[in-house]
Amino acid sequence: MTIEIVGPEIEPSLDWIALTEAIVAGHALPRAEVADTILRRRADTLLTRSAWIDGLGLAVKAASVFPDNPRRGIPAIDGVVNLLSDATGALEALVDFTLVTKWKTAGDSLLAARRLARPDAREILIVGAGAVAHSIAEAYAAGFPGARFAVWARKPEAAAALAEATGAVAAPDLERAVGAAEIIVTATMATAPVIRGEWLRPGTHLDLIGAYRPDMREADSDCFRRARVFCDSRATTIHHIGEFMAPLAEGAMTEADIVADYYDLGSGAFARRSDDEITLCKNGGGAHLDLMTARYILSVARSA
Repeated sequence: MTIEIVGPEIEPSLDWIALTEAIVAGHALPRAEVADTILRRRADTLLTRSAWIDGLGLAVKAASVFPDNPRRGIPAIDGVVNLLSDATGALEALVDFTLVTKWKTAGDSLLAARRLARPDAREILIVGAGAVAHSIAEAYAAGFPGARFAVWARKPEAAAALAEATGAVAAPDLERAVGAAEIIVTATMATAPVIRGEWLRPGTHLDLIGAYRPDMREADSDCFRRARVFCDSRATTIHHIGEFMAPLAEGAMTEADIVADYYDLGSGAFARRSDDEITLCKNGGGAHLDLMTARYILSVARSA
């Protein structure tokens, strides 16, 4: 059996809207089984994230994190996504790690915004200026044609660079930028809130990407008090990420306040109810989303 190898050369053929629809289709299948393992040698880490979805197959995403690698002139993070057959378990394809991660992360958030933001929303604020922020600008431009982008980052020079690269406007004042935005997407490494609920105007959609550890959060508890709260996956967020753990511990919300995740897409619960409500979605990721994204990428490669 030939094992297909899919690299970044396929990216020009990928489509952000088609990816969001593939994620919707993946959540209509039986619920994924997922598992993570972590091995460490001092500062170096090997992370494997595995998922199995009946009807879609199996995936193992292996990533090595070696923080000193940039001094050697190579990336700190490397890896591969292994796709295995649903029918036989045979290895079908090796898909580029960076490609899957980029499209999974931004596509995940774009899907939430397409369901939760007001359809007429066109003022988008990106908070952060790293690699994920670049992907968000690309994805949201596809999902919201004609949108106007602003970007804020702790380092003004980083915000200016992202603005120049994407055609956005660098925002010098975060509070003012939040107040002017209709969609806010955060992609930072913050361990203390950068977004305050009192800044949010009615009708805003807030999508939180950056926090992925128990000690990380990007939004204060007032954001959760004021918003209807959603997430991509209850299983990968509620008891794992400070974004939810902190407001839960503070009594700002309960688990029952999380209205829906992507497994509720079919019921219609993952949706905005009115133009005035504030919606908030936490992007927690997960190996099941890597599997859905890698399958979409493989399908495009095969058709191309």
